[in-house]
This record gives sequence, C-alpha cells and structure tokens, in this order.
Amino acid sequence: MRLDTNFKQKLESLRLAFEDVLSDYLDRTLFKPQILNESMRYSLQIGGKRLRPVLMFACAQMLGGKVQDVANLALALEMIHTYSLIHDDLPAMDNDDFRRGKPSNHRQFGEGQAILAGDALLNEAYLICFEECSKGKTYRNAALAICKNAGASGMIAGQAADLYWQGREGAGAAESEFIILNKTARMLMSAVSVPAYVYDADENIVALFNEFGKNFGFLFQITDDLLDVSGTFEKTGKTVGKDAKEQKLSTVNLYGAEKCRELADHYEGLCHKILDEMPFESAFLQELVSYVRNREG
Repeated sequence: MRLDTNFKQKLESLRLAFEDVLSDYLDRTLFKPQILNESMRYSLQIGGKRLRPVLMFACAQMLGGKVQDVANLALALEMIHTYSLIHDDLPAMDNDDFRRGKPSNHRQFGEGQAILAGDALLNEAYLICFEECSKGKTYRNAALAICKNAGASGMIAGQAADLYWQGREGAGAAESEFIILNKTARMLMSAVSVPAYVYDADENIVALFNEFGKNFGFLFQITDDLLDVSGTFEKTGKTVGKDAKEQKLSTVNLYGAEKCRELADHYEGLCHKILDEMPFESAFLQELVSYVRNREG
C-alpha cells in the first residue's frame, strides 16, 4: 500500500508526540528495586506503532483540542496495553518468546518479574487515571471509560474467553465476537472516546466514536489473525503460525482466510461510513483505517 505523504508525516508526528510524553514520564519516575524499574521500562520502550495514543491524539485534534489535553490518559492507556502484552506472552497464556522483534519480558527478566512488571504498569495507569479525575467531571468520565474497558467487563473478559475456548469444541461466531469485542476493541474504543468525554461532547457524538472504535477493533483483530498465517517474523515482530498450532479461536481458524479478507473489507467499510457521518474533518482517520486494513506487520 502506498501511503500519502501527509498521512505518513502526521502518523509519525503523533507517534513522536507520544514518545515525548513517555520520555518525560520516565525522566521523572524511578522505581525500586532496579529490576522492577528495568522490566517496566523495557516493555514500555520497545515501541511499536503506538496506535492507541495516536488514535487518541488524532481524535482530540479532530474535536478541536490539543494533544496535551489527553496526554496523561494516553500514557495510562498505553501502560494498560503494555501490561496486557507482557501477561499475554507468558507461558500460561499465549507462550510467546518475542514481542515487537525483541525477547518477551519474561524471557528477558523471568516469569515472576514479568508478572510484577505488568501488575506495576496496570496500577500506575490507574494512579494516573485517578490523578486526572481532579481536573473535573469530563476527565472523570474519560478515566472511567478506560477503567471499565480494561477490566472484568472488558479486556480481561476477552482474554479469559480466549483462553477458555482454546482447543475446545463448540465455539462459533458469538464466542469469537465476544473475544474480539472485549480483548481488542474495548481498548481502541477507549482511545477514540476519551477525547469526546474530555471535551464533553454530546451523547450522540460519544456513541459515534465508540461505534467507530468497536468496528476499528474488529478490523484490527481480523487483519492480525490474517497476519498470523500470511505474515513474517521480520514484519510482525512476533512468532507467526501460533493460532493454528495452539487451536486458538481466531477468525481465520473459524472462517478461513478468504472469508476473513471479506470480513476485513466489511469492517473497513463500516469504519469509513461512521467517519463520514461525523461532523468533523476525518481525512487522517480515514487513511488510518485503510492503513490498518492493508498493513503487513
């Protein structure tokens, strides 16, 4: 896929804006003992596309706001995402030795320290959310959305269902959709809805942002499942072919690759349609949707 130059520049500028937020946080934060500090920083600094902070910053700008308005909440969200990846890679979960082309946290520091690094990041994220609540009702609503989507009614529920159905018979579309909605889409819904809450948008706008985030999450997960069968370690940064080997309830295992490509096209179309319905200029998000649909890693 050939990306528009302006899109690439904005994508990179928003990513770098988040890296500045993270660097500022790390410069003024030191945890003890040293191994805890190192293991937390290791996974936070491995990088990645920073898709969730980029989405949050782009939506803030689309609503006429500034990156700084949601910077701390973006940091909290990325911490929650990072903790989930650390735990997801553990032998008791997805058992992956690599993340973003580097050794997984438990391979670098041991399983016990990896669990504690994840726990620390989750608690630090909640502390940041709690501190943001002092800014008023709109920030409390935004922080509440993040916490709800990350917890037992969101991401953790999706992870639990994903583990439960691994290798079991009897699961179908309903179970797959539950997993994707909660494990993947909920956090992306947080990324796009937080600015709407912060700027006190009306309930119809909040609903549109949440609907966009949900469909964007389904698009992201389906393309991720496709990359597990068609991608390479060099481009994805993680072990490929694991879903089939471990009998995961992935969309590819459930529907087959061809049907999944059709589903990805369907969710891409829904995302574009929702953005068209919004009373805001959305060219960047429109291109981001196409970028995710056609990504190779």
